[in-house]
Amino acid sequence: VQLQASGGGLVQPGGSLRLSCAASGSIFRINAVGWYRQAPGKQRELVATITSGGTTNYADSVQGRFTISRDYAKNTMYLQMNSLKPEDTAVYYCNAEIVGRVNYRPIGYWGQGTQVTVSS
Repeated sequence: VQLQASGGGLVQPGGSLRLSCAASGSIFRINAVGWYRQAPGKQRELVATITSGGTTNYADSVQGRFTISRDYAKNTMYLQMNSLKPEDTAVYYCNAEIVGRVNYRPIGYWGQGTQVTVSS
């Protein structure tokens, strides 16, 4: 099982980006998924999560600007980021708790990270 993140890039303040994270491998079920970010010199922090039932949770700093969603059929999660600010600059990581078909136990996986830079 692996997670592949994509969609990062350079954007001007006020702009938008959409991150994607696709899970692949022998997957039985995907439980909660989420996005985290880590800026230079800072600890990794939670951005947003969504449960298997669709309940979402956001960091205060992104509430109202970012939207997390998931496509159950494609085993893919998304992070729509609007009204981006320079302080949103970071490496963004996706995370998912996945039950694989090998041992049927929930295991946490991380994507490889995708750089988001907000600058004029």
